[in-house]
Amino acid sequence: MVDHGLFGPRSVTWRVHLEPVMWVAGMRALLLQSLDPRVMRGTYQNSALFDPKKSYARFQRTVEFVGTRTFGPLADVDRAGDRVRRLHAGLRGHDPDSGESYRIDAPEGLLWVHAAEIESYLDVARRSGLLDDDSADAYVAESVRAAEVVGIDPATVPSSVAEMAEYMAAVRPRLRMTDEARRAAGNLFAPQGAAPLPVRLGIASLSTLALATLPRWARRLYGLPGLPTTDWSTTLTLRGLRTATGMLPDVPAPPEIEEARRLLRAARRTEAERAG
Repeated sequence: MVDHGLFGPRSVTWRVHLEPVMWVAGMRALLLQSLDPRVMRGTYQNSALFDPKKSYARFQRTVEFVGTRTFGPLADVDRAGDRVRRLHAGLRGHDPDSGESYRIDAPEGLLWVHAAEIESYLDVARRSGLLDDDSADAYVAESVRAAEVVGIDPATVPSSVAEMAEYMAAVRPRLRMTDEARRAAGNLFAPQGAAPLPVRLGIASLSTLALATLPRWARRLYGLPGLPTTDWSTTLTLRGLRTATGMLPDVPAPPEIEEARRLLRAARRTEAERAG
């Protein structure tokens, strides 16, 4: 039996994550995740994210993890998940307001990081025209498998668009802007350190568009007006970006992503032949 990892060429996940416009969603996820004070403070106190000399390497590792989790064979997925769990195990954050110490890998924190990531992919995919209502629900349902990789109880994970909306509404009261979130955002809009200049410029441009894709309440937390016109113009931009990138040749990618592209093209040809 061929090992296509968690998802495979017939999944909605592969179709979504192979689209270049999803880089915007990745940046959106980082901006949204930063609004949880405990998650952000714990990251600040234990991570290289805020060190300009190390932040790009950490960013690369995050990208590699998402790529392996999405497209890699099961053995590689298991190893990647085990590495993340070991890195988080035993790490603690300190809340200066309450004086409380807490675990970095606490279930509520892990769930927030997962949900903010998937909700960001979902939002950009829908607005760029990649997903309709049915495929959007399928995408969220498939994402439960990704949550399990880092040790999240699948029974607690939103598995539909409606459940994701309910979860986001429930956690919203605890979200706010902190100094740590401002510093993290600053590293996205003005990247420094080891990243080549074209990469830094690309990250800054994608982050600027990603900021505009955030929900209105989140844009207000970042100090921007939450205007409906921003939503409309950003949706048009996402659709245009998806069309434009779809006309360009694929950029070189790691072997598992190149193989996923090949398998997805083959699956689409088979579907077209059956439909014809």
